[in-house]
Amino acid sequence: MTKKLNIPFSPPDITEEEIQAVTEVMRSGWLTTGPKTKELEHQMAEFCHVNRGVCMNSATACLEMALRLFEIGEGDEVIVPAYTYTASASVAIHVGATLRLIDVEKGTYHLDYDALEAAITEKTKAVIPVDIGGVMVDYDRIREIVMRKQSMFHPASKMQEALGHILILADSAHGYGAKRNGKISGECADFTSFSFHAVKNFTTGEGGGLVWRDIEGVDNEEIYHQLMLLTLHGQSKDALAKTQLGAWEYDIVGPYFKSNMTDIMAAIGLVQMKRYPGLLARRKELIQMYTAGIAADDIDVLTHFDDTSESSGHLMMVRLLGKDEADRNALITKMAEQGVATNVHYKPLPLHTAYKKLGFDIKDYPNAYEMYHNEITLPLHTCLTDEQVTYVIEQFNTLRK
Repeated sequence: MTKKLNIPFSPPDITEEEIQAVTEVMRSGWLTTGPKTKELEHQMAEFCHVNRGVCMNSATACLEMALRLFEIGEGDEVIVPAYTYTASASVAIHVGATLRLIDVEKGTYHLDYDALEAAITEKTKAVIPVDIGGVMVDYDRIREIVMRKQSMFHPASKMQEALGHILILADSAHGYGAKRNGKISGECADFTSFSFHAVKNFTTGEGGGLVWRDIEGVDNEEIYHQLMLLTLHGQSKDALAKTQLGAWEYDIVGPYFKSNMTDIMAAIGLVQMKRYPGLLARRKELIQMYTAGIAADDIDVLTHFDDTSESSGHLMMVRLLGKDEADRNALITKMAEQGVATNVHYKPLPLHTAYKKLGFDIKDYPNAYEMYHNEITLPLHTCLTDEQVTYVIEQFNTLRK
């Protein structure tokens, strides 16, 4: 009889090196946004093949501040797929815009491109695609759609006018390091948001990063400066700048927000950056083990690697074909009884109370419901051993029957 193992769903992969880096920051006397954060921003931008980036306290903040940078708000529409976590959509509501949910493409977790094109109106100011599980959407196709609709776009701010089209704002919370058609996440959308939360591939505990493509006629340093203002109360100098001799005085240029990253968080991220190629490689190995081990006619596994796509390997998303919610939920309980923690990604937004109150009905998103109702996510993280993966596979294959 197989010995019972206890396998958590997604613990952070933290080594003594990260702990030592945090200790050094704690002893330095500089804990909040400072040199470590600035260095992580530099390394993140370089990793994503772009010229500039900003670190914040969450991917949600990154999405919201990008919308605010473009002054998207009341009277504007933002298009988001229904199959995602609430953060992808709530940011549109935070800025006062009207949320437009669209279905996913049949048989996939990615937005329906035809539905996107049909949903665009003269009020549309942004689309937020979601790189679910670490697999990038087809940004070339999205850009083609946006450019075909360019005549419907009516800019209402200087940044919108400079961009010249609907903002493509990628929710790549899962996708740091993912690639499609040879391009890495961060260089495909206009702006791209990443999550560095504790359960993500790359972590700073909490935290997120925002990177962007160059916009003709707009200085990247000006974009960076505006984002700094948005993330630090509209204060014209950050704490680091105020430490210069005689440089105490500052101005508040707008009643903005507080969403900066700290050097404690960035210190973790800088070590993770050194380790990240190895972490991504290990995730690929784990996915290959899982894919081979659970292959069956009644199982559908999210494709992470093919001729066009190289996933960041964030989630091991599996569908139990021919099964329903009750079957899926029963399997989750059985797996838990054998020590294996699993999850579901995601409950479509129209199934949640908040979005029902906004008037959304899951009946209008049949493809999203079809993907959700028998989806189960198996543990996938770089603390897993081969023995543990083999155990999960054995339990899954036995208990799902």
